[in-house]
This record gives sequence, C-alpha cells and structure tokens, in this order.
Amino acid sequence: MDVRGEARVRRERLRAWGPANPWAVDLGIALLVQAALTMPFLVPRAPELPPATWGAYGLTALTALPLVLRRRAPLPVLLAVLVASASYELALDGPGQPLPYTGLVAVYTVALLSPPWQRLLTAVLLLVAVPVSVWLNTRSARELTFSLFVFGAAYVFGRLQDARQRAHRVEAERAAARERARIAREMHDILSHAVSLMVVQAEAGPVAVRTAPERAEAAFDAISETGREAMVQLRQMLGLLRDGTGEAGGGMAPRAPQPGLDGVPELLDRVRAGGLAVVYETAGGVRALPASTGAQAYRIVQEALTNVVRHAGARRAEVRLVHVGGVLRITVTDDGRGPGAVRTRPRRGGPGHGLTGVRERAAAQGGTAVTGPGPDGRGFEVRVELPVPSTAEVGA
Repeated sequence: MDVRGEARVRRERLRAWGPANPWAVDLGIALLVQAALTMPFLVPRAPELPPATWGAYGLTALTALPLVLRRRAPLPVLLAVLVASASYELALDGPGQPLPYTGLVAVYTVALLSPPWQRLLTAVLLLVAVPVSVWLNTRSARELTFSLFVFGAAYVFGRLQDARQRAHRVEAERAAARERARIAREMHDILSHAVSLMVVQAEAGPVAVRTAPERAEAAFDAISETGREAMVQLRQMLGLLRDGTGEAGGGMAPRAPQPGLDGVPELLDRVRAGGLAVVYETAGGVRALPASTGAQAYRIVQEALTNVVRHAGARRAEVRLVHVGGVLRITVTDDGRGPGAVRTRPRRGGPGHGLTGVRERAAAQGGTAVTGPGPDGRGFEVRVELPVPSTAEVGA
C-alpha cells in the first residue's frame, strides 16, 4: 500500500473511532470546555475586582460536567447547564466568560439529536433565559444581540449537521444498494456463462458417446474446465468482499484481479468447446487498458457470447475488438435466429438480463451499447464503445 493509501486508511479509522467511542468523545469535549472555562481564572484580575475563588472555579466544573451525558439526554443536560450557569452568576462573583461555552455545546446537541418538540421547547427556553441572563449581568443591548446570535448559530449548526448526517446515511444506503447490484451482476455473468456452456456440452454428450466417443470425452473435459474456471472467478470476486489484508480464510483463494482482455482467448476456447465456432479479431493500436475497463470489456464479451449460446441457436460467432483513438469498440455477431429469437425463444431457464447487464456495464464506463440485427439483417449483433484514457497507451 502506498503512502496516500495508508493515510486514507488512517483517516477512515479516525472517522470510525468517534462513532464507536461516543463516551470518550463526550468526555474529551467536556474536558476541552473546562479548559476554556479555566482561562479567565489564570489571567490576573484588576485590583478593584474580587479575587477568583476555588468555589467559583468548582462551579464552572459543574457547568461542564453534564456534557459527558449530552448524547443520552440532550434536553436535561441543557437544563442542568442553564441552572449551573445561573447559579454561577447569582451566587458567586467569579470571572466572566467571553463565551457561554457549555450552553453553546448543549444547544448544538439538542438541535442535532432531539425530536422536534424538544427543539421547540429549547427555542422558547432560550428566548426567555438569554434576556434574563443579560439583564442580571450587564443589561446591555449589545450583549443581548450577541448572545442571541451565538445561541442561534449553535442551533443552526446542529440542524445543518443533522441534515448532513442524514444525507450521508442516504448516500451510504445507495452505495450499498449499488454494490449489491454490482455483485449480483457479476454473479449472474459468471454463473450464467458457465452454466449455459455446461448445459450445451452436457446435452451434446450423450449423442457424442454413441457416435464419437472422443468428442464426448472432450465435452466432459470442457464441462469440468468450465466449472473450475467459474469457481476461480467466484473466489476472486468474493475475495473483494473481504478486508484489505489480502488473505482469505476458510480455504478460499487469495484475492486476485478480475479477468481482463488478456483472458478473452481462453474464454473463447471454452465457448468453442461447446460446439460454437468463434472467430476472434483485433485491430488498432495495442493498448493497456485500466483494470476496471478491461474487466468490464471481458464481462461484456462473456455476456454477449452467453446470450448467443443460450438464445441464438447459432453455429458461428465473431468477436471483434477495435482500438480507435480513445475508444475501444467491441462487436459480437452471430448467424443465429436474430433479435426476435432472443426476445421470444430463449433456451430452457427463461429469459435473462444479459443485454441489460451489457448496457449497464458500458454506461458505468461512460460508454454506449447498441443491440440489434446483424449485418444484412441476419443474426444478432452487440456493439459497445468504451472510452479509453490516452494515458493507457503502451509506451506513452
């Protein structure tokens, strides 16, 4: 892992530490507020003012101590802070504070965590308590305006933080849904391709046993190889769900990259073993695709061929990859029954979602996918264009 990756992991761990340790966070906030309340006691006072006493300092601690419980009982904590602060102003002539730190934290917490009726009660309480406090202290319009402003700002910040957290939760749920859909699509592509080939080969096996035993043996070998390859790819994909240790327990294989374009020839060999003649052509400058683009391109070819095997009744297919400028063009054509057959005459197992998956994969890479009749209206054709960054050129 590089330095930036390690720094990102540390930041994520730090963000996760707070929600996992709320008591520690609230204790730290209370100690920080107490440190701020201590500052006026450390500054020398004018000779005409009464000296700061330990009793006054102890009462400031009583105003900060309830903050430890601020998440569990926001409104009671606010009431306790207001009572302690009023006692400080009425019973003792201690040093004044530049800001009502404890009250601001308590109001912010109520605005963030409390239900609407408690927030409304807090707003009414502040509209009464703040003017009374200013009247008992300086009776200054300037202090009244400033106090109303800072308490209002604390309340607004609490509401904004609540909205931000709710937005993050919604986005996290959407991200989780997208990830579930991605995993389901990968599972569909791997299993649909493997099972389709195995079914085709198994159906041809009994006939071959009677007429050409050597072909039957090759068909059974192909079934075994297809199954093993599907298991390898499933292990690779499921490894992505594990933590970042690079290890996989329980007998699972370590995480490995998903197949890319370099795996297409082996994919075509497995399809050919099922009896479909597949022609493979490439054109244009050779490029090293980004891992995500290469994996999506591989899955698009895989799903297009699975569609041919399952639905088209074709004897021949052609896969063509063309690199033109900053675009990779993928074309898969067959000589089968055409679009109508794909929609209305699927093989056993019912219609799938392969072509939808092809379009989704293309869109995920900022590309396009078009399906329809093949050349001269015969067969079926899948045409996909994926953008490729120019920096991916080999030797560039």
